[in-house]
Amino acid sequence: MTWEKLRKIIDDVKEKFGEDLVREVYVEGKIAKIVVKKESIVEVATYLRDTHKFDHVKGVTGVDLSRLREGGGPYIEVLYHLGSLEDPELDDVILNMSVILDIENPMMNSLYSIWPSVEFHEREVYDMLGVIFNGHPKLERILLPEYWMDIPPLRKEYKVPGRE
Repeated sequence: MTWEKLRKIIDDVKEKFGEDLVREVYVEGKIAKIVVKKESIVEVATYLRDTHKFDHVKGVTGVDLSRLREGGGPYIEVLYHLGSLEDPELDDVILNMSVILDIENPMMNSLYSIWPSVEFHEREVYDMLGVIFNGHPKLERILLPEYWMDIPPLRKEYKVPGRE
């Protein structure tokens, strides 16, 4: 029942937001993912929280896909791993909501106002990949020294000193 419900949620989001969704990936029992246009991320996130009871974010990750051979690029993908404690049918699934960002200007709206649990996760993605989260209450370094001036270390073009 859980995966059927998740499928219905994704279908509902597709129906409501249509062109604001870039694509979906759905492999029953393994992964459910929607890719949302960055301009619509706050609206889609609010809808998932208010309508479908995704009440928290388990994690936020970022991936530099600049060397991806298929699917275009170069870009950075930011993924929000959504969960629900309120709905028992969704307690064992994660809905991944992702955004594709231009690698030259990786900027998007923060989801802190919707899910405060993203605060430190977004800071880590900022620190390690250079993604700017507009509206974040304290977007500053969390892992790297504050004087860091090099390329973010999880970018593909970063060269580890001494390993060239």
